[in-house]
Amino acid sequence: MSTIVVARKNNQACIAADTLTTFGDIRLPSALDKHNSKIQSFGKTHMGIVGSAAHTLVAERLFRDEAMGVDFSTRDDAFDTLLKLHPVLKEKYFLNAKDSDEDPYESSQMDAVFISQKGIFAMYSLREVYEFTQFWAVGSGATYALGAMHAVYNSAKSAKDIARAGVEAGAEFDTSSATPIDFKTLKLNDKA
Repeated sequence: MSTIVVARKNNQACIAADTLTTFGDIRLPSALDKHNSKIQSFGKTHMGIVGSAAHTLVAERLFRDEAMGVDFSTRDDAFDTLLKLHPVLKEKYFLNAKDSDEDPYESSQMDAVFISQKGIFAMYSLREVYEFTQFWAVGSGATYALGAMHAVYNSAKSAKDIARAGVEAGAEFDTSSATPIDFKTLKLNDKA
């Protein structure tokens, strides 16, 4: 799967991701993959999605479509966007929204972390959106990343240093993550 993290410190936000793609037991290293970045950028939002590789192609098309009015600036804006996107995912992109009979809502089948000038966030398949004060991670390497970022947060000088520690831990211990690391940073809005 992946290790994708977000961190914030000293008025800066960073998203970082490993660059390995896997297909079951097959590993596609970044040197062989022309489109190895797991971070999609649109406007001043940078997002990393985990799960099916098809999510990336769908997200790139949806986020470029100005008529969709995609806005992931804040927690509320992200939730409203996810509500608009879900029917489009089902109708235009043939999303299989069925996960489990026990789920209270249809699934959008993707988890992600993202940064905007307002903060650092995660979204999950049932359209839950969380905002974080320090860091978070998604993907198969998330548990390693969270531990590493927790260990370095107070001593790290920047959000990028924290994010680097997270992805490096995921790449070291998770079989579905590998370096090199892709980074995007931005300055947080003081009024956020």
